[in-house]
Amino acid sequence: MLKLIFLFIIVQRLFELKIAKNNEKKLKMRGAIELGQAHYKYFIILHSTFFISIVVENYFIEYVKLSFFTFLFSLFLILQLARVWVISTLGERWNTKIIVLPNEKLINKGLYKYIKHPNYLIVTLELIIIPIMFHAYITTVIFSISNLILLKVRIREENKALLQSIE
Repeated sequence: MLKLIFLFIIVQRLFELKIAKNNEKKLKMRGAIELGQAHYKYFIILHSTFFISIVVENYFIEYVKLSFFTFLFSLFLILQLARVWVISTLGERWNTKIIVLPNEKLINKGLYKYIKHPNYLIVTLELIIIPIMFHAYITTVIFSISNLILLKVRIREENKALLQSIE
């Protein structure tokens, strides 16, 4: 069961990268510009090694009890629904990069009505929940802290880009 979930997550992420790439092309054809590129490669490294770390750590740790796993898996499913909500709310503007359309209004519906950066909250929670489901506790700590450090840069760059795009 855990292997199927792990495979699902990897396939899901690859599918999302394909969506992001297609959206990037569409946005750039409409005149969007990409900003804050310097840190992007670190997100690629973080998220790629995240899965490797889970596999390595899981190899050395026993499985959690079914009740705890069920609780975590339920939270994971809720986060997936929230992820779909965020992607569908942003439509073609959703991307893994910072790409803005000049003079476009900011999205203020869906989860964006309540939270400024809901996707980052979802990913942050996933980086805690997913490795714990696989008993990869060290991965949880290392990647959660790394993600928070990168998000500090990312959110600053994204806010700056969004402000520039609506001026």
